[in-house]
Amino acid sequence: MAGHGVNAEVEQLSWYHYNVSRHVAEGLLMANGRDGSYLLRASASNPGEYSLSVRCASSVKHFQIGWDGSQFKFGMGSFSNINEFVEHFENKPLIGGDSGVLTLLKYPYPRDIEEPTTYEKVRVHAEWGKIGKFGSKEGYLTKLGGKVKNWKTRWFVLLKNELKYFKTKGDKEPIKTIDLEECQEVARDDSLGKGNCFRIVMPYRTFFCYANSTQEAEEWIKILQWKLENVTMTRQRQSTFR
Repeated sequence: MAGHGVNAEVEQLSWYHYNVSRHVAEGLLMANGRDGSYLLRASASNPGEYSLSVRCASSVKHFQIGWDGSQFKFGMGSFSNINEFVEHFENKPLIGGDSGVLTLLKYPYPRDIEEPTTYEKVRVHAEWGKIGKFGSKEGYLTKLGGKVKNWKTRWFVLLKNELKYFKTKGDKEPIKTIDLEECQEVARDDSLGKGNCFRIVMPYRTFFCYANSTQEAEEWIKILQWKLENVTMTRQRQSTFR
C-alpha cells in the first residue's frame, strides 16, 4: 500500500539502496554479485513500497514488498520487520515468477562498499561496457508480421544484446533473433491504432509490438532503450581507445 513513506528500520539496513533503479540494481548484482546476492530498493512503480532484487543464475529477479505502515507484505505472508522477512526466506527458496527458477537470499549487497587497498591492472578498458548487457526480460508480446500484415502473439526473451522471439514459451529454437547492436531506435508508436504499442527500428525492418498493459509496454521500452544507450557508450569507449 503506497503512501506510508520510508520505514526507518529499512533506512538502517546496510543493503538498502534508496536511489537505485531496477536496471542499475541488475547491473550491480550481475557485475559484482553472485547467485543469491540481493539488495532492497525503493519501488518506482509503487511509492512507499519496496522491491527486492535477487541475482539468480544469469539474470536478476525482482519481487514487490508491500508496506502498510506496520507490516511488510510479500505474497500471502506478513512480517513485522524486514529482518524477520529475510530470516524467513534464508532457508526457503523464492520462486522467480512464471519461470519457476528458485534462488535463496544468501548475500546482502551493501550500499557502502569498502574501498579496496589494492587495485588490479587494467586489461581491457571496454569491459566495463558489458555491465549494460546484463539486464534481461521475458514475456509475451503481440507483433505485426513482416510479410503477412497480421498480429501474432509471441514469447520474447531479452538477454544480453539479443532480443529473441519464439512461437510459444518453452520452444528451443527462436523464430528470429534481433541483434540490438544494430538497432537504431526503440520508441512508443501509436500510428497503427494499437494501445501499448512500440517500434524497434532495425536497418532492414521496423518491428511493431504491443503489450497487454501500459506498465508492461513501458518496461519493455525502458529496458530496450537502456540497452541501446549502453551499446552507444561501449562504441564511444572503444573508439576513444583505438
